[in-house]
Amino acid sequence: MNITHLNTENFYLELPIHTRRLSKLMSSNSLFHDVPEDWHILVADIKNSTRAVKDGKHQQVNLVATGSVIAILNLAAARKINIPFFFGGDGATMLVPPALLSSGISALKKHKINTFKNFNFELKIGHVSLEDVYKKGMHLKIARARINPVFNIPVVLGNGLEYAETLVKNFPEQVVVPVDNLPLNLDGMECKWNRIKPPKENQEVISLIVCNHGEEEPSKSFSQVLKAIDDIYGSPRSRKPISVKRLKLNAKLGQINLEMRSKLGKFNGFYFVKNWLRNNLGKLYFNFSDSGKIYLEKLVELTDTITIDGRINTVITGNADQRSSLVSFLDHLEKAGKIKYGLQVSGESVMSCYVKDMATNDHIHFVDGADGGYTKAANNLKEKLSL
Repeated sequence: MNITHLNTENFYLELPIHTRRLSKLMSSNSLFHDVPEDWHILVADIKNSTRAVKDGKHQQVNLVATGSVIAILNLAAARKINIPFFFGGDGATMLVPPALLSSGISALKKHKINTFKNFNFELKIGHVSLEDVYKKGMHLKIARARINPVFNIPVVLGNGLEYAETLVKNFPEQVVVPVDNLPLNLDGMECKWNRIKPPKENQEVISLIVCNHGEEEPSKSFSQVLKAIDDIYGSPRSRKPISVKRLKLNAKLGQINLEMRSKLGKFNGFYFVKNWLRNNLGKLYFNFSDSGKIYLEKLVELTDTITIDGRINTVITGNADQRSSLVSFLDHLEKAGKIKYGLQVSGESVMSCYVKDMATNDHIHFVDGADGGYTKAANNLKEKLSL
C-alpha cells in the first residue's frame, strides 16, 4: 500500500508503529508501505570479513559495521530525520531521503579511509536509488514494529535491499560524491562491555540468518519461522542474550584503543585517559547509582537482536534442546524448498553501542554472537545457496 500523501523526508517517522507479534505482522502485507522512489539505499560492507574473523578480528569487524550506522544516524539526527537502518555484523544498510544522500556518502567515505588506515579493512560503500530498484522489478516494502514499550524496529519485505547490497559489493561507489571538509561524526559510539555470557549457565547464543527460497511468498515462510522461534524460545525478552547480571565493563587499554581508533581514526591522549577513567569509575556508577541501574535495565530493552531486511537476522539465547527443535523445524522448511538458513552457535555475545543520552531512551545496542556469529552464519548460508 502506498502512502503518497506523506512528506517523503518524514516518510519513516510518520509510519504507524504496529504492536502485533512479528510473525503476525509478516503475514499482513497490507500493513507494509512502498519506500518512496526518491529515497536511496546506502550500503557499507567489509570485504573479506570472513578472513578477518578467522584472524581473530571479529571485534574490529563489528565496530566498523556499527560505525557505518552511527555515521548516518548522527547526520539524520542533526536534520531531525528518522531513518531505518539494518546492522549485519560485518556491514550495514540504511535507507535515506535525498537530503541525506550526499553527506551520507561523504561520511561513509571518511569512515572507509579511517577503517583502512587503522584496521587494514577494505570497506565497500555505495548507494542505489529506490527508483532504480523498482525499475529493475525489485520490491521494497517497509513497516515499523514495536518490540517492547521503548524499542521499535523497521521490518522489510521484498528483495530491494539484497539487490542493492549485491550491486554495491560488486560495483562499489558507482556515483562520485566529493568528501566534504566536515569531521566524521561518530559521537555516541561505545565499545565498553566484555564478551557477555548468556543469562543462564546452560544456555548458548545462536546467530541465525534465514532467506526465502523458491516460489512461495516470503512473508508466509518468514511468518512460520518467527512463530516457531516464539513457540520454542518464548518472547523476544526471554530469548535475549543480554541480561543486566552478565554485563561487565571492559577497562582494558587495548579495548579503549580499539574504540578510540574506530571512532576518531587516530590516537588521542585525552580521549584515551578520559575513557580509561570513565570505564573504571563506571563500575561504581552502575553498581551503586540508581540512574546507573536504570540505564542497565533500559540497555537490555534497547538491545537490537533481530533485523528483518528481506531476510531474518537474529541473535537468540536458549539451550541445546531448544536449538535442536528449531533446527528440526528449519530443516523441514528447507527440504520443502521454502527457505535456506545459516546458523552459528557461540558461547557468548558481543555488543557495541550508540549512546546519545544515558538518561533517556536515546541509545541502542548492537549484538552479535561472539567470534563473528553473523559472519559465520552468512558463510553457512552462502555454502547452501551455492549448491
